[in-house]
Amino acid sequence: MVKQIKGIARDTLTFILEVSKSTAPNEFAGLLRADDGVVTEVIVLPGTESSEVSAVMRMYMLPTISIAGSVHSHPTPNVNPSRADLSLFLRTGDCNIIVGFPYNEKSWRCYDASGRKRTLPVLDIDFEDEIVI
Repeated sequence: MVKQIKGIARDTLTFILEVSKSTAPNEFAGLLRADDGVVTEVIVLPGTESSEVSAVMRMYMLPTISIAGSVHSHPTPNVNPSRADLSLFLRTGDCNIIVGFPYNEKSWRCYDASGRKRTLPVLDIDFEDEIVI
């Protein structure tokens, strides 16, 4: 059962915006993970290829984990999904973010798996420090 996504952590959105800006004019692409219904992680798959016109993720490189959706950038202000984007949305989940130039808090939009705009509140949450050994 997939949990309902209720928002994105502000730090996660900031990361997405900064990576999108730093890789421009090439597109950035990743997958989103959520914890308790809040998007908190961006997974970049090994072998992802990026150019000024597309980003190709090697979905077979996805480890056995649940994902909430996808994220990618466009090098223009157009944040509407293309046909290829809509195809990806169907395979990745119900929370798909497209970020466009100028890569700020007003230049992104979220879509469900069918490509319909959806609201994704930005939440101020504290991340717990974790030590992995």
